[in-house]
Amino acid sequence: MIKLERVTKVYPDGTEAVNGVSFEVIKGELCVFLGPSGCGKTTTMKMINRLIPITSGKIYIDGVDNTKIDESELRRNIGYAIQEIGLFTHMTVGQNIETVPALKGWTKTERRKRAEELLELVRMNPDEFIDKYPNELSGGQRQRVGVARALGADPPILLMDEPFGAIDPINRVELQSEFLKIQQKIKKTIIFVTHDIYEAIKMGDRIALMKEGKLVQYDTPANLLYRPKDEFVEAFVGADRALKGLQLLRVKEVMTSSPPTAKVEERVEVVRERMKQQGVDSLAVVENDGKLMGLVSASDLGKGKVVKDIIRPLATTFTVNAVLNEALSVMLSSGLKTLPIVSEDSKFEGVLTFDAIQKALHEAVQAGEKK
Repeated sequence: MIKLERVTKVYPDGTEAVNGVSFEVIKGELCVFLGPSGCGKTTTMKMINRLIPITSGKIYIDGVDNTKIDESELRRNIGYAIQEIGLFTHMTVGQNIETVPALKGWTKTERRKRAEELLELVRMNPDEFIDKYPNELSGGQRQRVGVARALGADPPILLMDEPFGAIDPINRVELQSEFLKIQQKIKKTIIFVTHDIYEAIKMGDRIALMKEGKLVQYDTPANLLYRPKDEFVEAFVGADRALKGLQLLRVKEVMTSSPPTAKVEERVEVVRERMKQQGVDSLAVVENDGKLMGLVSASDLGKGKVVKDIIRPLATTFTVNAVLNEALSVMLSSGLKTLPIVSEDSKFEGVLTFDAIQKALHEAVQAGEKK
């Protein structure tokens, strides 16, 4: 889908920003450009849609030299989302999303329908947000609109330059997770620039690690972590690469499915005996329709007669597709030894335990060392 052959960029003052970079991004993959500031990752990305002219080498889009494609047409068929978002403040949310479709000649009805579809996709109610202006939105909401605008004309390629960099850590994690869910549906070919190793590992199918304008290693996140090419890669990844590897695993891969549970009307004595038999100190409380209600802990069993008297509602739930390191973080901060896991429609699916995480991490490290 996107192929770079010995791509080089030298500025008039002699500065060599990019030097002989070659790799290929397969259709439907999310490729992360990673590296320290000034390594050439943003310059490389901008040469793809010719925001920066190439000095030498070739960039192919679906087999066609990008310098042979009309510049305006090239950019209209490549979505672009940046850290500063760049929404037009005098336009409504809907009008911002409709910008490229309007340039491509879509009818007003088609543009409006597309804007509504994309707002639904980024989990913003069209009835509530489509006619608002950017200054009426939070930073996270503006970023979601920026992503929606980049997808406006349904481009096959999406370029994202540190799109979540200006967002606070909590919203950033949420936006990353939401975007991965979106990518599972739309399967765009994406170039994603970041300097954050954690974000790169979480987001990327492949990572292009750059240093001083050169490509050092182009590989999967797992290979980057466990099979670094040289000392620079090893140092950039960090000594805690085993912990970073938790981002490569989804909760569903290590959780215990169909564990024992409790019902809200059950008596405490019955639940206590079940915990004793299973060797656990808490149980998920589940309704007859499978919906998770909360947790009941052994330490609370003396405070009521039935489960509904002592149930602890959960402030945060994790789905089967959540990455393991985020689930572990919640377990550590909340003091939970067992974390209930739900499906995308909030039905109870299983539990995640510290022992399961430790085992998965050990196996991942061993697998990496053997290869």
